[in-house]
Amino acid sequence: MSSLDQALRAALDTRQPLLAELHSQGTDCYRLFHGSQEGASGLTVDRYGPQLMVQSFHQPIELDALQSIQQSVHLSLGEELRLVYNDRSGGNSRIDRRDPVYQATPEALEDLIGHEWGLDYRVRGRHPGQDPLLFLDLRNARGWVKANSAGKSVLNLFAYTCGVGLCAAAGGASEVVNLDFAEGNLAVGRENGVLNSQLPTMQFVQSDYFPAIRQLAGLPIATRRGHKLPSYPRLEQRQFDLVFLDPPAWAKSAFGTVDLLRDYQSLLKPAILATAADGTLVCCNNLARVAMDDWREQVLRCAEKLGRPVRDCQVLSPASDFPSQDGQPPLKILILQF
Repeated sequence: MSSLDQALRAALDTRQPLLAELHSQGTDCYRLFHGSQEGASGLTVDRYGPQLMVQSFHQPIELDALQSIQQSVHLSLGEELRLVYNDRSGGNSRIDRRDPVYQATPEALEDLIGHEWGLDYRVRGRHPGQDPLLFLDLRNARGWVKANSAGKSVLNLFAYTCGVGLCAAAGGASEVVNLDFAEGNLAVGRENGVLNSQLPTMQFVQSDYFPAIRQLAGLPIATRRGHKLPSYPRLEQRQFDLVFLDPPAWAKSAFGTVDLLRDYQSLLKPAILATAADGTLVCCNNLARVAMDDWREQVLRCAEKLGRPVRDCQVLSPASDFPSQDGQPPLKILILQF
């Protein structure tokens, strides 16, 4: 038995109690093997409903290893999943392409449906973007929102495919606004809304983060002399009961730069101001090099300087399908009560 087989089988055995719990909650989207922490750096094995997604980030894996992974998962789960393999090493980070190692079947590449917290989500094994349509390590946060959004107005920032917004709607939110720059992300969010047609209709705003959040916060939109800003949706100043802030590690636009390492405050400050006086802000940082203690201190200090001291601060960790040997997972989540 290869070292990869041994590591994978150990991971699958460890997950059995968690998977039983997830299945009982109506969830069939989760990580089966987190290679960086479980013995095969640069390799992940995820389940998205009827699909088994294997991804390599350092170098391609051989066909026999891929087939062995599929067989081990089949034996552990007791069901056959449709295999999709994405090699994202080197210049292959964009995965809308044909793979020389393994040609996925047309059935595996169909538009499929996965489930989390009893909700339906669109699943696509290959698409023009870089990432799966549902970030699995954020599952606990989506569950928290579902359990804590009843009667609240919810603003979902950097909404991606709107999973947080969907959970807010399912949790009884009075209003859900999803904001993202990419129309493709919001289009999947709309699909997710249609898949869960029993839920109230959500709102979708396509906009760069900075002009949108600064308008909501009542702050001016910065301009540079001699530079004309692109057009952007006009929004009224207002506050929300629950704000969810999950920015990418880095992005640059004509309006500003998202930089979680050097300037989280420029993202956080207007988000705090757009949160109601007795509201809740859930904020995330996915940079592994940022320590939780340092980031938490930075966040609390920023709120204090704004005259919005935090009444209560909770840490929400990813579930155990994303193990962290040092107890410092890359994804850090804080729940701030004002």
